[in-house]
Amino acid sequence: MATAAAAAAAFSPLRRRLPLHHRGRRLLAVAAALSPEPPAPTPTTSPLPPPRKGYFPKRNEVLELTCEGLAFKGKGVCRVDGSTFVLLCDGALPGERLLARVRRIRRGAFAEAAKLRTLEPHRDAVDAPCPLAADCGGCKAQSLAYAAQIRHKHLQVRELLVNFGKFDPRKMESSEPDAILKPIVPCDEIFRYRNKMEFSFGTKRWMQREWKEEKDDEVVKEEKVEGDGYSLGLHAPGFFDKVLHVEKCLLQSEPADKVLAIVQETWLDPALGLTPYDVHKHVGFLKHLMIRTGRNITTGAPEVMVNFVTSCYKPELLEPLVNNITKIPEVVSIMNNVNTSVGNTSVGEEEYTLYGKPTITEMLRGLTFQISANSFFQTNTKQADVLYKLIGESAGLKGDGSEIILDLFCGTGTIGLTLARRAKHVYGYEVVPEAIADAKKNAKLNGISNATFVQGDLNKINETFGKEFPKPDIIISDPNRPGMHMKLIKWLLEVKAPRIVYVSCNPATCARDLDYLCHGVEEKDLKGCYELKTVIPVDMFPHTPHIECICVLELC
Repeated sequence: MATAAAAAAAFSPLRRRLPLHHRGRRLLAVAAALSPEPPAPTPTTSPLPPPRKGYFPKRNEVLELTCEGLAFKGKGVCRVDGSTFVLLCDGALPGERLLARVRRIRRGAFAEAAKLRTLEPHRDAVDAPCPLAADCGGCKAQSLAYAAQIRHKHLQVRELLVNFGKFDPRKMESSEPDAILKPIVPCDEIFRYRNKMEFSFGTKRWMQREWKEEKDDEVVKEEKVEGDGYSLGLHAPGFFDKVLHVEKCLLQSEPADKVLAIVQETWLDPALGLTPYDVHKHVGFLKHLMIRTGRNITTGAPEVMVNFVTSCYKPELLEPLVNNITKIPEVVSIMNNVNTSVGNTSVGEEEYTLYGKPTITEMLRGLTFQISANSFFQTNTKQADVLYKLIGESAGLKGDGSEIILDLFCGTGTIGLTLARRAKHVYGYEVVPEAIADAKKNAKLNGISNATFVQGDLNKINETFGKEFPKPDIIISDPNRPGMHMKLIKWLLEVKAPRIVYVSCNPATCARDLDYLCHGVEEKDLKGCYELKTVIPVDMFPHTPHIECICVLELC
């Protein structure tokens, strides 16, 4: 019976064909955290005849599959009984038997399939509290028990470190005291944990495609159902122009849900003349609704900011919405970002305050942060506090104020500022100028004078990088999903800081970068000079496939 390692080996021919630094674009998402031993197929009546042994699937073929585990990004790793060929299927969960249609063949190494319907429920099944969980895609693992969710996330990190990081699997066992891979840190609150949600206005209400089975047992697709009414909600997975109408969201705070309910009740009144923006015709007024939740630093009470993104500045059209929303006592700020471009971004060229103050506040690790409509801030505040505590412990500061910290991809400076009071100086680098401006404001707000924040693209560094600050004792690197550029990897191997704390929101590219730093890059004639000491997975976003990892590397 196939194991996870064997499944990973099956993908190796494709891996060798991909360019070194970009192999993750197609393959890293495939690295599956399969169960050590896939379950034996349950003898039940199948709606389809069994495939031939050693078969190769065809595009649009309908197959009966068994899901054996989860790959990175939450896709189910599925097989046809009696076959070793792997199909990745969105929405499939471990232990589930399902019908699926083959959508894409990936160079003969694996295939992607679309789930049609469940034949037999998966293991660890629970009832999803949100009726839209299977459709909106925002938290599609709600029907999987939380204990099972974090178990599979931990397995995904392990498989990626072994198969792509090339680390010894014997050192990945969390049961051993000296194991590199530590137990995953769960999230205490698995609902109402997001402090920011962004909803879109649409010209038609959209519902998930439905599937039906004809008398000849051939599964055919029904047309998608679009209503005539306007919609406000979340984009349907894979579509920029289709919006699923959402009345409430269990991920955001209860005051934010109150705001959403009032907006839904108000904006559809024909007498108000409010129209959603049409992304095809480029006409209409309302583009996005963003709701952020912070807290008053004195009382600890929730503070809510509402941000309307519109195609032009017409505050008189928003006045009825503002009047109704301000009846909610937690609302302290209503903003209007004006975005005249045809793009789908929520960041405006101009920003206006319609009510209250232009920022809200939040506390993190004893520091106060001001959050504007477009500020970057960790979207799970309580778990971010846990994450930053672990980062601080992993940094291993002496506490005597003698060490230089380099904070790469620093964003609004949250990590560096939480460490600054125990360091000599913190130098932060970030490509987004607005984030650097927020970082400087946050440093001033908290009375921190030993932090310098510089705007710069770390993907385009040259030989002068590093000359403007002393050699760092500790480097914090928190890149976005693509991971670190080879130029930065090379610089890190040259500067040889005693310790690197790599904070990753993508364990696939993280495993790749850890491989480079520890084992080198033969094609680039770079030798690795670090030893991986610990990896701590942290679940920041329950019911989603996202995983955060804190990795500690020490100079050999």
